Amino acid sequence: MGLSLSKGESLSLKKADGGSLTKVRLGLGWDSAAPVKRGLFGRGKAAEVDLDASAIFFDAAGKVLDTVWFQQLASKDGSTTHTGDNLTGAGDGDDETILVDLTKVSAAVAQIVFVISSYTQQTFDSVENAFSRIVDDSTSGTPEVARYQLTDAGSHTAMIMSKVSREGTGWSFKAVGERANGRSVMDLLAPAAKVL
Repeated sequence: MGLSLSKGESLSLKKADGGSLTKVRLGLGWDSAAPVKRGLFGRGKAAEVDLDASAIFFDAAGKVLDTVWFQQLASKDGSTTHTGDNLTGAGDGDDETILVDLTKVSAAVAQIVFVISSYTQQTFDSVENAFSRIVDDSTSGTPEVARYQLTDAGSHTAMIMSKVSREGTGWSFKAVGERANGRSVMDLLAPAAKVL
């Protein structure tokens, strides 16, 4: 397991040997906080929570350059791919994943902000165990580098979860954890710009 970060903490994306990470996977996960509904024969089913993970690419001046989300699964520069929309949050581990080849990110990009939002307007009162983690996909065994466990519930419908920023010749990862409201990434461009 990687380093556990608290809201506002940062970590340089370096390998154990001192080299920079080149390929990372941002995993986002969550569970329903609603109680399991029991059927006639005692079988239970948890309520489904549909959150969407997205990435917003900003230049050094804070201008949006690109987005990756369930309606645009790849970035224009070819560096980033969304692996697809999970409609329920069911199962253990990452519910949605965004793959980033940091060596291919356009030189114009200074920061990539990762957000989650509820297209169906479910609030974070119905979400628990939400997390953002970064995994080193350029190393055998794909070790987890860092994890940010969200503990914030409320009536908001979106979260600015984390971001990666250029740091010299490498990158850093920061746990953000700011509340927002919106159905999709397009509603979160301005709130995401506030955390740059």
